[in-house]
Amino acid sequence: MNILTQTADGSNTLYNETIGEHYHSKHGALQESKHVFINAGLAHAATEKTEISILEVGFGTGLNFLLSFDYCMQNQIKLDYVSIEAFPLAIDLLNATGYAAFVSPDIWENFITNYEQSLKSKQHLSSHCDLEIAHTELAPFTTDQKFDVIYYDAFSVQHQPEMWSDEIIAHVCSFLKPGGIFVTYAITGKLKRAMKACGFSIEKLPGAPGKREMLRASKRMENE
Repeated sequence: MNILTQTADGSNTLYNETIGEHYHSKHGALQESKHVFINAGLAHAATEKTEISILEVGFGTGLNFLLSFDYCMQNQIKLDYVSIEAFPLAIDLLNATGYAAFVSPDIWENFITNYEQSLKSKQHLSSHCDLEIAHTELAPFTTDQKFDVIYYDAFSVQHQPEMWSDEIIAHVCSFLKPGGIFVTYAITGKLKRAMKACGFSIEKLPGAPGKREMLRASKRMENE
């Protein structure tokens, strides 16, 4: 069962009783998503781009997607967004989050209207955005597509250790283009070693409220 919970910045999140963890930081759902995924991820990677592709691990409430869609609309960037979600939320829960307040009415309506179909196939939400949510676990997920950015937003290693194994990290990183970036709210010695083993250079960045640091990693170009 998922319980609607307000976070410290006034935005809502859900508490997953089965996992025993919130979908976002209790210190601020909106702040965390903007800090980790939009500012450190999308905005960093999108410099001078007119098109960008993102692979997200853990669609959850859709907050990262909505903010990414909004950023790309404002900056005239074509967004191709693919997310992996083993346990999609019902539309009534998505509506209950109140995230419609963070984006334009058009973006919210396009998202909610196409959400269930996007779990089955890629949907064209607007001239600036395509969305596909792969209803599967990460390990069996496969695609021929290569992405500019990976948002790694799985539950924490304490509650979902299988999502942070060396094998799973290598699997998801195989979908990233050379020169692409991987961002996540977490940073551990084990994760840094796994990323380096996959041919990434590592950056430690200031974390979102409540966390001292976060990780951004860049996949080395093939000639490096």
